[in-house]
Amino acid sequence: MKKDLVTTEIIVKENKIGILRVGNVNYISLTDLARQANSEDPSGVIRNWMSNKNSFDYYSLWEELNNENFNSVESHRINLCKT
Repeated sequence: MKKDLVTTEIIVKENKIGILRVGNVNYISLTDLARQANSEDPSGVIRNWMSNKNSFDYYSLWEELNNENFNSVESHRINLCKT
């Protein structure tokens, strides 16, 4: 069964933020949010956020819980390099 996709946007501090609704779950555009911090290079904001050790710990946990093929040994090795 195909889930319904709905796109919309909200205004936050006079800036448009895109939202995608899939079924009953809303996904907010990270790029639109990052554009508020750096309109010239929002990808830099996202890169910095994604490379943060706490963020990496979160990705690793999510993968362990949701990906039966996740290589946790390799993930821990990479994580040690980030400390």
